[in-house]
Amino acid sequence: MGVNLRFYRILLKLSGEALGGEMRLGIDHGVVGDIAKELAEVHEKGLQLAIVVGGGNIFRGGEAAAAGMERTTGDHMGMLATVINALALQHALEKIGIPTRVQSAIHMAELCEPYIRRRAVRHLEKGRVVIFAAGTGNPYFTTDTAASLRAVEIGAECILKATNVDGVFTSDPKKDKDAKFIKELSYIEVLNRHLGVMDSTAISLCMENDLPIIVFNLRKEGNILRVVSGEEVGTLVTAEENH
Repeated sequence: MGVNLRFYRILLKLSGEALGGEMRLGIDHGVVGDIAKELAEVHEKGLQLAIVVGGGNIFRGGEAAAAGMERTTGDHMGMLATVINALALQHALEKIGIPTRVQSAIHMAELCEPYIRRRAVRHLEKGRVVIFAAGTGNPYFTTDTAASLRAVEIGAECILKATNVDGVFTSDPKKDKDAKFIKELSYIEVLNRHLGVMDSTAISLCMENDLPIIVFNLRKEGNILRVVSGEEVGTLVTAEENH
């Protein structure tokens, strides 16, 4: 294992939009390739890396439900979108020599493995990147909640929540020039102030299991390595007594 790593096993939460780059819809394979190279850099230092990927660049179940689609159907379609993204990321990683497994919460044996916790942990121990697809496998739950659930199940030390800004702010820094960066937060503060780090179910699950979250800017090259090496990057969300 790399000697300078802060963690030995983490779960990275990637949005579907992160794989789309500047495109509103679809997959930007150049961006996916760049993300894969950053992941390879930390993997090669000995980090055990699991990933939960969203599907918003392809389909959003919540938006479809708002437009009149039955919610369960929309959410199932969104889960399938995450599988497409997971396969794209797997391809990019394996193209540069990083062994990768996709595990889906919805059974589709011809495409990927079913999610089995012990098998996922074994893959991580053998140095394989594991990508969890199809959310929790249930409608009405977000991929944020899936990330918290999988992180707890596999014994991850931290969730890295990738965004396109430098962390958590008092308001949207892209819309409000007076938005203030917040270096540290407690779970309760995130919930009470409606800061939108992750949905309330995901935050509550992290709080119950004392699982820290680091919100950071994926678009700054090298940030993943900086985070796992212990540099103060992004916003740390943890139990209030630990601040």
